Amino acid sequence: MSQNIEIEFKNMLTEEEFHFLEKYFKIEPEQFKEQINHYFETNSFTLKDHRSALRIREKGSEFEMTLKQPAETGLLETNQMLTTGQAQEALSTGKLPEGEVKDAVEKLIKDSEPLQYFGSLTTVRAEIEYKDGLLVLDHSYYLNTEDYELEYEVTDETEGYQIFSKLLEELKIPVRPTDNKIKRFYTTKYNLLQE
Repeated sequence: MSQNIEIEFKNMLTEEEFHFLEKYFKIEPEQFKEQINHYFETNSFTLKDHRSALRIREKGSEFEMTLKQPAETGLLETNQMLTTGQAQEALSTGKLPEGEVKDAVEKLIKDSEPLQYFGSLTTVRAEIEYKDGLLVLDHSYYLNTEDYELEYEVTDETEGYQIFSKLLEELKIPVRPTDNKIKRFYTTKYNLLQE
């Protein structure tokens, strides 16, 4: 189990901008790795109401469960590695394995509100070191949708914002309001349910 504060800046990209950045940063196809985020929520969206999100991230044969919650700066992430069996049980039953993440989730939801698996988002991701931070190029697929995104993960919010803003300005990429992946996933899912 680990906890850390996540400070990141995000910007949606067009497909053309995504491919331009691949070339600009000389990212080779083998640098892209696939990961799948499996999202959990209650029927009444209790975690969302607490501005929190729960996922199991699958990378190859590894599974990590993460609860993201608001923090004074950025997000507080509580992480826990799972066995394949624990991950499969959570996906099929909504029951979380014992540990720090389950303890943190139980502070947010009542026993009478069972969690359920809500769906998955697959991301093909490349990461590169950039000016004391981590620059992330993501191509995501979910619910018959695909999108492109640039993220910049940092430890210093003020400096990170300046570096990220300058990069977008230099490369003539417009600043676009960017929701996090789980919000984009749920918005798309909700819109599909309304059709």
